[in-house]
Amino acid sequence: MPAPWNFAPSFFLPPRAIVMAMDARGLACLLLLVIGLCPLPGQAVQEFSPPELTEPETLIGLSLEGLYSRFGVPQAVRSARGEEEWQDDVVLVYPQGDFYVYRDRVWQLGVSSARGIRLGDSREAVILALGEDALEGDGYFILPIRDRSWPMALRVNLGASSGVAGIFVYRSDF
Repeated sequence: MPAPWNFAPSFFLPPRAIVMAMDARGLACLLLLVIGLCPLPGQAVQEFSPPELTEPETLIGLSLEGLYSRFGVPQAVRSARGEEEWQDDVVLVYPQGDFYVYRDRVWQLGVSSARGIRLGDSREAVILALGEDALEGDGYFILPIRDRSWPMALRVNLGASSGVAGIFVYRSDF
């Protein structure tokens, strides 16, 4: 009886036998496949980039189970302290954004872009993207989001240089 590590199914051909059985056209196709999978010297290798969230407001109210099934295990978990104890949150950090969780549901989401606004954009770009419905405060803009199951808002925080420092979508009834 042969040893288990020497066992090979009858349909298995060693790689050398496969190459010898190929005609010139088959060998050329195999060679092109191998070459195409290997980056050439000086060729940039593309890194994985997670997809951006096109409508982050659809994720508000998502359960932890839904969050894990959609995005997998978070890159990091941290806490966000509020002014009062009941305002403390667990923050699950993903490439797509920071998910703030309260009582097993996402209630706030920090993102790098939303509604045509990106981190670092100018104050003028924010005004142009949000339109007349946005409310301006001292260092921030708030846009109410309508047509959802509960009251929601988009908040854009401006930094010291008036560029966008933070973008948040959240339930505004908390």
